[in-house]
Amino acid sequence: MAESSHGGCVSQGVPRRQSARESAARTYARALPIVPVRARGLTIEGADGRRYLDCLSGAGTLALGHNHPVVLEAIRKVLDSGAPLHALDLATPVEDAFVAELFRTLPAGLADHARVQFCGPGGTDAVAAAFKLVREATGRTGMLAFTGAHHNMATSAFDASEEAAGVRVTRLPYPRDYRCPFGVGGTHGAELAARWTESLLDDAASDAPRPAGLIVEAVQSEGGVIPAPDPWMRRMRQITAARSIPLIADEVHTGVGRTGAFWAVEHSGVTPDVMILSKAIGGSLPLSVLVHRDDLGRSERGAPADTFRGNQLALAAGTATLTYVRENGLAERASVLGARMLSRLRDLGQRLSCVGEVRGRGLMLGVELVDPEAGPRHAEAGRSGSAESAATDPRPAAPELAAAVQRECLRRGLIVELGGRHTSVVRLLPPLTISDEQADAVLDRLSDALEAAARGHTSHGRTSPSGHAHHRHGDRPARVGQPAGR
Repeated sequence: MAESSHGGCVSQGVPRRQSARESAARTYARALPIVPVRARGLTIEGADGRRYLDCLSGAGTLALGHNHPVVLEAIRKVLDSGAPLHALDLATPVEDAFVAELFRTLPAGLADHARVQFCGPGGTDAVAAAFKLVREATGRTGMLAFTGAHHNMATSAFDASEEAAGVRVTRLPYPRDYRCPFGVGGTHGAELAARWTESLLDDAASDAPRPAGLIVEAVQSEGGVIPAPDPWMRRMRQITAARSIPLIADEVHTGVGRTGAFWAVEHSGVTPDVMILSKAIGGSLPLSVLVHRDDLGRSERGAPADTFRGNQLALAAGTATLTYVRENGLAERASVLGARMLSRLRDLGQRLSCVGEVRGRGLMLGVELVDPEAGPRHAEAGRSGSAESAATDPRPAAPELAAAVQRECLRRGLIVELGGRHTSVVRLLPPLTISDEQADAVLDRLSDALEAAARGHTSHGRTSPSGHAHHRHGDRPARVGQPAGR
Protein backbone atom coordinates (compact mmCIF):
# COMPACT_ATOMS: atom_id res chain seq x y z
CA MET A 1 0.00 0.00 0.00
CA ALA A 2 1.39 3.37 -0.97
CA GLU A 3 2.37 5.58 1.88
CA SER A 4 0.51 8.89 2.01
CA SER A 5 2.33 12.06 2.92
CA HIS A 6 0.12 12.42 6.00
CA GLY A 7 0.80 8.83 7.02
CA GLY A 8 4.52 9.38 6.52
CA CYS A 9 4.47 12.41 8.82
CA VAL A 10 2.61 10.48 11.50
CA SER A 11 4.78 7.37 11.25
CA GLN A 12 7.96 9.43 11.56
CA GLY A 13 6.85 12.26 13.85
CA VAL A 14 5.15 10.24 16.58
CA PRO A 15 8.17 8.00 17.34
CA ARG A 16 10.45 11.02 17.23
CA ARG A 17 8.34 12.89 19.80
CA GLN A 18 8.06 9.76 21.93
CA SER A 19 11.83 9.39 21.98
CA ALA A 20 12.24 13.06 22.95
CA ARG A 21 9.59 13.10 25.68
CA GLU A 22 9.51 9.63 27.26
CA SER A 23 12.05 7.92 29.47
CA ALA A 24 14.53 5.28 28.39
CA ALA A 25 12.28 2.69 30.04
CA ARG A 26 10.60 2.15 26.66
CA THR A 27 11.18 -1.39 25.42
CA TYR A 28 8.95 -2.51 22.58
CA ALA A 29 9.00 0.89 20.87
CA ARG A 30 12.74 0.67 20.30
CA ALA A 31 12.66 -2.80 18.79
CA LEU A 32 9.43 -2.24 16.84
CA PRO A 33 9.50 1.27 15.34
CA ILE A 34 5.92 1.31 14.05
CA VAL A 35 2.90 3.49 14.87
CA PRO A 36 -0.22 1.30 15.07
CA VAL A 37 -3.41 3.10 14.03
CA ARG A 38 -5.82 0.22 13.36
CA ALA A 39 -5.96 -3.43 14.33
CA ARG A 40 -8.22 -6.43 13.92
CA GLY A 41 -7.53 -10.03 14.86
CA LEU A 42 -3.96 -10.93 13.94
CA THR A 43 -3.40 -7.79 11.85
CA ILE A 44 -2.05 -4.36 12.78
CA GLU A 45 -1.99 -1.46 10.35
CA GLY A 46 0.68 1.18 10.85
CA ALA A 47 0.42 4.91 10.21
CA ASP A 48 2.52 4.34 7.09
CA GLY A 49 -0.18 2.08 5.66
CA ARG A 50 1.79 -1.16 6.08
CA ARG A 51 0.06 -4.21 7.55
CA TYR A 52 1.72 -6.57 10.01
CA LEU A 53 0.89 -10.01 11.36
CA ASP A 54 1.09 -9.54 15.13
CA CYS A 55 2.61 -12.51 16.96
CA LEU A 56 3.34 -10.40 20.03
CA SER A 57 -0.38 -10.04 20.90
CA GLY A 58 0.20 -7.41 23.54
CA ALA A 59 2.81 -9.66 25.19
CA GLY A 60 0.19 -12.42 25.31
CA THR A 61 -2.64 -10.20 26.51
CA LEU A 62 -4.79 -10.53 23.38
CA ALA A 63 -6.10 -14.10 23.54
CA LEU A 64 -8.70 -13.27 20.87
CA GLY A 65 -6.53 -10.87 18.91
CA HIS A 66 -7.16 -7.18 18.42
CA ASN A 67 -10.67 -5.76 18.76
CA HIS A 68 -12.55 -9.05 18.74
CA PRO A 69 -16.30 -8.41 18.25
CA VAL A 70 -17.36 -10.17 21.47
CA VAL A 71 -14.93 -8.08 23.49
CA LEU A 72 -16.02 -4.81 21.88
CA GLU A 73 -19.68 -5.71 22.41
CA ALA A 74 -19.09 -6.44 26.09
CA ILE A 75 -17.32 -3.11 26.60
CA ARG A 76 -20.02 -1.16 24.73
CA LYS A 77 -22.73 -2.83 26.78
CA VAL A 78 -21.22 -1.57 30.02
CA LEU A 79 -20.63 1.92 28.59
CA ASP A 80 -24.17 2.19 27.26
CA SER A 81 -25.77 0.88 30.47
CA GLY A 82 -24.69 3.81 32.62
CA ALA A 83 -23.08 1.44 35.12
CA PRO A 84 -20.21 2.87 37.19
CA LEU A 85 -16.82 2.41 35.59
CA HIS A 86 -15.08 2.52 38.95
CA ALA A 87 -16.56 0.73 41.94
CA LEU A 88 -13.57 -0.22 44.11
CA ASP A 89 -14.45 -3.70 45.42
CA LEU A 90 -18.19 -3.10 45.72
CA ALA A 91 -20.26 -5.96 44.35
CA THR A 92 -21.59 -5.28 40.86
CA PRO A 93 -23.43 -7.44 38.30
CA VAL A 94 -20.38 -7.14 36.02
CA GLU A 95 -18.05 -8.47 38.70
CA ASP A 96 -20.48 -11.24 39.64
CA ALA A 97 -20.68 -12.44 36.03
CA PHE A 98 -16.88 -12.48 35.76
CA VAL A 99 -16.40 -14.53 38.93
CA ALA A 100 -19.06 -17.02 37.85
CA GLU A 101 -17.37 -17.56 34.47
CA LEU A 102 -13.91 -17.75 36.05
CA PHE A 103 -15.07 -20.50 38.43
CA ARG A 104 -16.37 -22.49 35.44
CA THR A 105 -12.83 -22.67 34.07
CA LEU A 106 -10.74 -23.29 37.21
CA PRO A 107 -9.12 -26.67 37.88
CA ALA A 108 -11.74 -28.76 39.69
CA GLY A 109 -9.62 -29.34 42.77
CA LEU A 110 -9.25 -25.60 43.29
CA ALA A 111 -12.67 -24.39 42.15
CA ASP A 112 -14.39 -26.40 44.89
CA HIS A 113 -12.49 -24.57 47.64
CA ALA A 114 -11.45 -21.25 46.11
CA ARG A 115 -11.62 -17.58 46.90
CA VAL A 116 -10.96 -14.74 44.45
CA GLN A 117 -9.06 -11.55 45.24
CA PHE A 118 -8.97 -8.65 42.79
CA CYS A 119 -5.61 -6.93 42.82
CA GLY A 120 -4.21 -3.84 41.14
CA PRO A 121 -4.37 -3.66 37.36
CA GLY A 122 -1.16 -5.59 36.56
CA GLY A 123 0.27 -9.05 37.10
CA THR A 124 2.94 -7.57 39.33
CA ASP A 125 0.22 -6.57 41.80
CA ALA A 126 -1.13 -10.11 41.89
CA VAL A 127 2.35 -11.55 42.50
CA ALA A 128 2.88 -9.15 45.39
CA ALA A 129 -0.54 -10.08 46.78
CA ALA A 130 0.26 -13.79 46.52
CA PHE A 131 3.51 -13.35 48.42
CA LYS A 132 1.73 -11.38 51.13
CA LEU A 133 -1.01 -13.99 51.33
CA VAL A 134 1.26 -17.00 51.89
CA ARG A 135 3.57 -15.12 54.22
CA GLU A 136 0.68 -14.16 56.47
CA ALA A 137 -0.87 -17.63 56.25
CA THR A 138 2.35 -19.46 57.19
CA GLY A 139 4.04 -16.90 59.41
CA ARG A 140 7.19 -17.36 57.34
CA THR A 141 8.95 -14.88 55.05
CA GLY A 142 11.24 -16.83 52.73
CA MET A 143 10.11 -17.70 49.21
CA LEU A 144 11.23 -20.27 46.65
CA ALA A 145 11.46 -19.46 42.93
CA PHE A 146 13.34 -20.82 39.93
CA THR A 147 16.21 -19.69 37.78
CA GLY A 148 14.92 -18.03 34.64
CA ALA A 149 11.73 -16.92 36.39
CA HIS A 150 10.01 -13.69 35.44
CA HIS A 151 7.47 -12.64 38.04
CA ASN A 152 8.02 -8.97 37.30
CA MET A 153 9.32 -5.91 38.99
CA ALA A 154 7.40 -4.82 42.06
CA THR A 155 9.39 -5.18 45.26
CA SER A 156 7.99 -8.59 46.23
CA ALA A 157 7.60 -9.80 42.65
CA PHE A 158 11.04 -8.65 41.54
CA ASP A 159 12.60 -10.58 44.42
CA ALA A 160 11.67 -13.80 42.61
CA SER A 161 12.71 -12.69 39.15
CA GLU A 162 15.95 -13.88 37.60
CA GLU A 163 17.46 -10.39 37.50
CA ALA A 164 17.01 -9.68 41.22
CA ALA A 165 19.94 -9.66 43.60
CA GLY A 166 17.89 -9.81 46.83
CA VAL A 167 18.35 -12.56 49.40
CA ARG A 168 14.75 -13.12 50.54
CA VAL A 169 14.07 -15.52 47.68
CA THR A 170 15.96 -18.78 47.20
CA ARG A 171 16.36 -19.82 43.58
CA LEU A 172 16.13 -23.43 42.48
CA PRO A 173 17.19 -25.10 39.22
CA TYR A 174 14.45 -25.19 36.58
CA PRO A 175 14.57 -28.32 34.39
CA ARG A 176 15.42 -27.86 30.74
CA ASP A 177 16.92 -30.04 28.05
CA TYR A 178 18.86 -27.30 26.25
CA ARG A 179 21.45 -25.68 28.55
CA CYS A 180 20.52 -28.07 31.36
CA PRO A 181 22.14 -26.75 34.58
CA PHE A 182 23.38 -30.28 35.33
CA GLY A 183 24.60 -30.97 31.80
CA VAL A 184 22.39 -34.01 31.27
CA GLY A 185 18.89 -32.89 30.24
CA GLY A 186 15.84 -35.13 29.85
CA THR A 187 14.23 -37.04 32.69
CA HIS A 188 17.59 -37.37 34.47
CA GLY A 189 18.04 -33.58 34.52
CA ALA A 190 14.50 -33.07 35.84
CA GLU A 191 15.11 -35.68 38.54
CA LEU A 192 18.30 -33.94 39.64
CA ALA A 193 16.45 -30.60 39.79
CA ALA A 194 13.77 -32.17 42.00
CA ARG A 195 16.37 -33.78 44.26
CA TRP A 196 18.14 -30.45 44.63
CA THR A 197 14.88 -28.90 45.84
CA GLU A 198 14.27 -31.71 48.34
CA SER A 199 17.82 -31.55 49.62
CA LEU A 200 17.64 -27.81 50.14
CA LEU A 201 14.40 -28.04 52.09
CA ASP A 202 15.47 -30.98 54.24
CA ASP A 203 19.07 -29.96 54.94
CA ALA A 204 19.19 -28.65 58.49
CA ALA A 205 22.47 -26.89 57.71
CA SER A 206 21.02 -24.99 54.76
CA ASP A 207 21.05 -21.22 55.13
CA ALA A 208 17.85 -20.91 53.04
CA PRO A 209 15.02 -19.30 55.04
CA ARG A 210 12.05 -21.54 55.74
CA PRO A 211 9.79 -20.82 52.76
CA ALA A 212 6.31 -19.35 52.94
CA GLY A 213 5.62 -20.56 49.41
CA LEU A 214 7.03 -21.80 46.12
CA ILE A 215 6.17 -19.93 42.92
CA VAL A 216 6.47 -21.61 39.53
CA GLU A 217 5.59 -21.08 35.87
CA ALA A 218 4.50 -24.28 34.11
CA VAL A 219 6.03 -22.73 30.99
CA GLN A 220 8.70 -20.07 31.47
CA SER A 221 7.73 -17.46 28.89
CA GLU A 222 10.15 -14.56 29.31
CA GLY A 223 12.72 -17.13 30.44
CA GLY A 224 12.85 -18.52 26.90
CA VAL A 225 9.61 -20.50 26.32
CA ILE A 226 10.64 -23.50 28.40
CA PRO A 227 7.88 -25.99 29.30
CA ALA A 228 8.35 -27.78 32.60
CA PRO A 229 8.08 -31.58 32.33
CA ASP A 230 4.71 -32.76 33.66
CA PRO A 231 6.26 -35.38 36.00
CA TRP A 232 8.51 -32.70 37.48
CA MET A 233 5.50 -30.43 38.10
CA ARG A 234 3.77 -33.28 39.92
CA ARG A 235 6.93 -33.82 41.93
CA MET A 236 6.95 -30.16 42.97
CA ARG A 237 3.36 -30.55 44.13
CA GLN A 238 4.30 -33.62 46.18
CA ILE A 239 7.34 -31.92 47.69
CA THR A 240 5.45 -28.79 48.72
CA ALA A 241 2.36 -30.63 49.98
CA ALA A 242 4.46 -32.93 52.17
CA ARG A 243 6.10 -29.91 53.81
CA SER A 244 3.01 -27.65 54.06
CA ILE A 245 4.46 -25.14 51.59
CA PRO A 246 1.81 -23.40 49.47
CA LEU A 247 2.36 -23.91 45.73
CA ILE A 248 1.79 -20.74 43.70
CA ALA A 249 1.17 -21.18 39.96
CA ASP A 250 2.01 -18.05 37.97
CA GLU A 251 -0.44 -18.23 35.03
CA VAL A 252 0.01 -14.62 33.94
CA HIS A 253 1.55 -15.63 30.59
CA THR A 254 0.17 -19.15 30.27
CA GLY A 255 -3.48 -18.83 31.25
CA VAL A 256 -6.72 -18.72 29.22
CA GLY A 257 -5.85 -21.46 26.74
CA ARG A 258 -2.44 -20.22 25.63
CA THR A 259 -0.57 -23.51 26.17
CA GLY A 260 -3.27 -25.86 24.86
CA ALA A 261 -5.05 -26.28 28.20
CA PHE A 262 -7.17 -23.59 29.82
CA TRP A 263 -4.55 -23.32 32.57
CA ALA A 264 -1.02 -24.61 32.06
CA VAL A 265 -1.01 -26.55 35.36
CA GLU A 266 -3.76 -28.76 33.93
CA HIS A 267 -1.26 -30.47 31.62
CA SER A 268 0.28 -32.13 34.66
CA GLY A 269 -2.91 -32.53 36.67
CA VAL A 270 -1.48 -30.36 39.43
CA THR A 271 -3.84 -28.40 41.68
CA PRO A 272 -2.01 -25.38 43.09
CA ASP A 273 -2.88 -23.61 46.32
CA VAL A 274 -2.70 -20.20 44.64
CA MET A 275 -3.06 -19.07 41.02
CA ILE A 276 -1.90 -15.69 39.70
CA LEU A 277 -3.91 -14.47 36.69
CA SER A 278 -3.46 -11.42 34.49
CA LYS A 279 -2.78 -10.51 30.82
CA ALA A 280 -5.46 -12.39 28.83
CA ILE A 281 -7.77 -12.54 31.85
CA GLY A 282 -8.84 -8.93 31.18
CA GLY A 283 -9.70 -9.44 27.54
CA SER A 284 -7.05 -6.85 26.48
CA LEU A 285 -7.69 -4.43 29.37
CA PRO A 286 -5.69 -4.21 32.64
CA LEU A 287 -6.84 -6.75 35.21
CA SER A 288 -5.17 -9.09 37.68
CA VAL A 289 -6.74 -11.72 39.90
CA LEU A 290 -5.53 -13.93 42.71
CA VAL A 291 -7.30 -17.26 43.20
CA HIS A 292 -6.44 -19.16 46.36
CA ARG A 293 -7.54 -22.01 48.57
CA ASP A 294 -10.19 -20.83 51.00
CA ASP A 295 -8.22 -21.86 54.10
CA LEU A 296 -5.52 -19.35 53.15
CA GLY A 297 -6.11 -15.65 53.65
CA ARG A 298 -8.10 -15.84 56.86
CA SER A 299 -6.21 -12.86 58.26
CA GLU A 300 -6.73 -10.67 55.20
CA ARG A 301 -9.87 -8.93 56.44
CA GLY A 302 -9.48 -5.18 56.27
CA ALA A 303 -6.07 -5.39 54.63
CA PRO A 304 -5.12 -2.47 52.37
CA ALA A 305 -5.85 -3.01 48.69
CA ASP A 306 -5.18 -1.17 45.46
CA THR A 307 -7.61 1.55 44.40
CA PHE A 308 -7.75 0.38 40.79
CA ARG A 309 -8.81 -3.23 41.24
CA GLY A 310 -11.67 -4.96 39.51
CA ASN A 311 -11.98 -2.47 36.65
CA GLN A 312 -15.53 -2.82 35.32
CA LEU A 313 -14.66 -2.62 31.63
CA ALA A 314 -11.85 -5.16 32.07
CA LEU A 315 -14.17 -7.48 33.98
CA ALA A 316 -16.71 -7.34 31.16
CA ALA A 317 -14.06 -7.88 28.49
CA GLY A 318 -12.54 -10.68 30.56
CA THR A 319 -15.89 -12.44 30.97
CA ALA A 320 -16.46 -12.29 27.21
CA THR A 321 -12.98 -13.67 26.54
CA LEU A 322 -13.21 -16.51 29.06
CA THR A 323 -16.62 -17.51 27.73
CA TYR A 324 -15.53 -17.40 24.09
CA VAL A 325 -12.38 -19.45 24.71
CA ARG A 326 -14.35 -22.04 26.70
CA GLU A 327 -17.36 -22.34 24.39
CA ASN A 328 -15.31 -22.47 21.20
CA GLY A 329 -12.67 -24.92 22.41
CA LEU A 330 -9.82 -22.52 21.70
CA ALA A 331 -7.49 -24.22 24.19
CA GLU A 332 -7.86 -27.50 22.30
CA ARG A 333 -7.42 -25.61 19.05
CA ALA A 334 -4.19 -24.05 20.40
CA SER A 335 -2.91 -27.53 21.25
CA VAL A 336 -3.51 -28.91 17.76
CA LEU A 337 -2.33 -25.90 15.77
CA GLY A 338 0.59 -25.28 18.11
CA ALA A 339 1.83 -28.84 17.62
CA ARG A 340 1.69 -28.40 13.85
CA MET A 341 3.57 -25.09 13.99
CA LEU A 342 6.14 -26.59 16.36
CA SER A 343 6.74 -29.48 13.97
CA ARG A 344 7.31 -27.15 11.03
CA LEU A 345 9.66 -24.96 13.07
CA ARG A 346 11.66 -28.03 14.06
CA ASP A 347 11.96 -29.01 10.42
CA LEU A 348 13.30 -25.53 9.75
CA GLY A 349 15.73 -25.89 12.65
CA GLN A 350 17.14 -29.05 11.10
CA ARG A 351 18.13 -27.02 8.03
CA LEU A 352 19.58 -23.97 9.81
CA SER A 353 22.67 -24.38 11.97
CA CYS A 354 21.88 -21.11 13.76
CA VAL A 355 18.83 -22.73 15.42
CA GLY A 356 19.83 -24.31 18.70
CA GLU A 357 16.43 -25.55 19.81
CA VAL A 358 12.76 -25.12 18.96
CA ARG A 359 10.36 -25.57 21.87
CA GLY A 360 6.99 -24.56 23.22
CA ARG A 361 3.52 -25.66 24.19
CA GLY A 362 0.29 -24.74 22.45
CA LEU A 363 0.53 -21.29 20.89
CA MET A 364 3.54 -20.28 23.00
CA LEU A 365 6.50 -21.07 20.76
CA GLY A 366 10.20 -20.22 20.88
CA VAL A 367 13.23 -20.57 18.61
CA GLU A 368 16.60 -20.26 20.39
CA LEU A 369 19.35 -18.90 18.18
CA VAL A 370 23.00 -19.79 18.58
CA ASP A 371 26.30 -18.98 16.92
CA PRO A 372 26.43 -21.40 13.96
CA GLU A 373 30.21 -21.16 13.68
CA ALA A 374 31.14 -21.78 17.31
CA GLY A 375 31.64 -25.22 18.79
CA PRO A 376 30.25 -26.50 22.11
CA ARG A 377 31.57 -24.94 25.29
CA HIS A 378 33.49 -28.10 26.15
CA ALA A 379 35.84 -29.80 23.71
CA GLU A 380 34.88 -33.34 24.74
CA ALA A 381 31.23 -32.71 23.87
CA GLY A 382 32.28 -31.30 20.53
CA ARG A 383 34.29 -34.44 19.71
CA SER A 384 31.42 -36.76 20.59
CA GLY A 385 29.16 -35.14 18.02
CA SER A 386 26.03 -36.82 19.42
CA ALA A 387 22.58 -35.26 19.50
CA GLU A 388 22.57 -35.60 23.28
CA SER A 389 25.82 -33.66 23.63
CA ALA A 390 24.48 -30.94 21.33
CA ALA A 391 21.46 -30.48 23.59
CA THR A 392 23.28 -30.62 26.92
CA ASP A 393 26.37 -28.67 25.88
CA PRO A 394 25.06 -26.25 23.26
CA ARG A 395 26.74 -23.52 21.26
CA PRO A 396 26.82 -19.96 22.63
CA ALA A 397 23.64 -17.91 22.44
CA ALA A 398 23.39 -15.33 19.65
CA PRO A 399 21.43 -12.29 20.88
CA GLU A 400 22.63 -10.08 18.00
CA LEU A 401 21.42 -12.67 15.50
CA ALA A 402 18.06 -12.82 17.28
CA ALA A 403 17.76 -9.03 17.06
CA ALA A 404 18.55 -9.27 13.34
CA VAL A 405 15.82 -11.88 12.90
CA GLN A 406 13.34 -9.59 14.67
CA ARG A 407 14.26 -6.76 12.27
CA GLU A 408 14.00 -9.04 9.23
CA CYS A 409 10.59 -10.21 10.44
CA LEU A 410 9.41 -6.61 10.72
CA ARG A 411 10.57 -5.90 7.18
CA ARG A 412 8.39 -8.82 6.06
CA GLY A 413 5.38 -7.60 8.00
CA LEU A 414 5.70 -9.91 11.01
CA ILE A 415 5.91 -8.77 14.64
CA VAL A 416 7.72 -11.14 17.02
CA GLU A 417 9.12 -10.86 20.52
CA LEU A 418 12.54 -11.77 21.92
CA GLY A 419 13.22 -13.39 25.28
CA GLY A 420 15.32 -15.92 27.14
CA ARG A 421 18.35 -15.61 29.39
CA HIS A 422 20.46 -14.03 26.64
CA THR A 423 17.61 -12.40 24.66
CA SER A 424 18.33 -14.98 21.99
CA VAL A 425 14.93 -16.66 21.74
CA VAL A 426 12.47 -15.57 19.05
CA ARG A 427 9.02 -15.95 20.60
CA LEU A 428 5.66 -16.42 18.89
CA LEU A 429 2.48 -15.57 20.81
CA PRO A 430 -0.24 -15.42 18.15
CA PRO A 431 -3.88 -14.98 19.19
CA LEU A 432 -5.81 -18.19 19.81
CA THR A 433 -8.09 -17.22 16.92
CA ILE A 434 -5.31 -17.51 14.31
CA SER A 435 -6.37 -19.51 11.24
CA ASP A 436 -4.40 -22.30 9.56
CA GLU A 437 -3.70 -20.01 6.62
CA GLN A 438 -2.47 -17.22 8.86
CA ALA A 439 -0.26 -19.66 10.76
CA ASP A 440 1.32 -20.73 7.47
CA ALA A 441 1.90 -17.08 6.53
CA VAL A 442 3.56 -16.43 9.89
CA LEU A 443 5.88 -19.41 9.50
CA ASP A 444 6.71 -18.48 5.88
CA ARG A 445 7.75 -14.97 6.92
CA LEU A 446 9.69 -16.20 9.93
CA SER A 447 11.50 -18.78 7.79
CA ASP A 448 12.50 -16.12 5.28
CA ALA A 449 13.65 -13.81 8.06
CA LEU A 450 15.74 -16.53 9.72
CA GLU A 451 17.47 -17.42 6.47
CA ALA A 452 18.12 -13.76 5.60
CA ALA A 453 19.49 -12.95 9.07
CA ALA A 454 21.67 -16.08 9.01
CA ARG A 455 23.15 -15.03 5.66
CA GLY A 456 23.79 -11.53 6.94
CA HIS A 457 25.34 -12.88 10.11
CA THR A 458 27.78 -14.99 8.12
CA SER A 459 28.74 -12.21 5.71
CA HIS A 460 28.94 -9.29 8.17
CA GLY A 461 30.21 -10.74 11.39
CA ARG A 462 30.54 -13.76 13.61
CA THR A 463 29.42 -14.32 17.19
CA SER A 464 32.29 -15.10 19.50
CA PRO A 465 32.13 -17.86 22.13
CA SER A 466 31.38 -15.16 24.71
CA GLY A 467 28.13 -14.42 22.89
CA HIS A 468 29.25 -11.01 21.55
CA ALA A 469 29.29 -10.30 17.84
CA HIS A 470 32.34 -9.09 15.98
CA HIS A 471 30.96 -6.53 13.54
CA ARG A 472 32.64 -5.09 10.51
CA HIS A 473 32.62 -1.56 11.91
CA GLY A 474 33.06 -2.53 15.54
CA ASP A 475 29.52 -1.46 16.49
CA ARG A 476 27.53 -3.65 18.82
CA PRO A 477 23.76 -3.18 18.48
CA ALA A 478 21.73 -2.15 21.48
CA ARG A 479 19.97 -4.94 23.32
CA VAL A 480 16.32 -4.89 22.34
CA GLY A 481 13.17 -6.79 23.11
CA GLN A 482 13.56 -6.78 26.89
CA PRO A 483 10.40 -7.65 28.80
CA ALA A 484 8.17 -4.79 29.83
CA GLY A 485 5.87 -4.69 32.81
CA ARG A 486 2.89 -6.93 33.27
